[in-house]
Amino acid sequence: MNWTPFVIMAAGILVIVVSWYVFEGSWDRRLFSAEDGKVCENFNAVEAEAFLCDHPESQVLDVRSEGEHAGGALPGAVNVSLGDAAFDRKVGGLDRKRPILVYCAGGFRSRKAVERLKAMGFENIRHLHRGYMSWKPDKPNQP
Repeated sequence: MNWTPFVIMAAGILVIVVSWYVFEGSWDRRLFSAEDGKVCENFNAVEAEAFLCDHPESQVLDVRSEGEHAGGALPGAVNVSLGDAAFDRKVGGLDRKRPILVYCAGGFRSRKAVERLKAMGFENIRHLHRGYMSWKPDKPNQP
């Protein structure tokens, strides 16, 4: 059997995965860098759960589609799909000074939403790294 095609495919997949992690890391360093008087942090599920427990006044923004949201969501989440043409108007009704935790399914759309929230003047943003997939409903989140 000729293993060359499989080795080439595995190498290609490895290059894609490594490239994504490099891209994501550079994006995160820029996106979650500190600004004077503002907070923008990237939380894992355990940190997000603890933050929500410690800060019940927090707003939770789910930027997934309505269908994804209907399949399960973080407690108290408001659903405004990032793909909604009225996203800025709908999100603009949220309090820009109160903490807000943003998430999607895996973290890509919510990172795009964090960029928009920052541009809209939100001052206290938290992001759920790896999105809803990292959240474990019905039991405490574990690292």
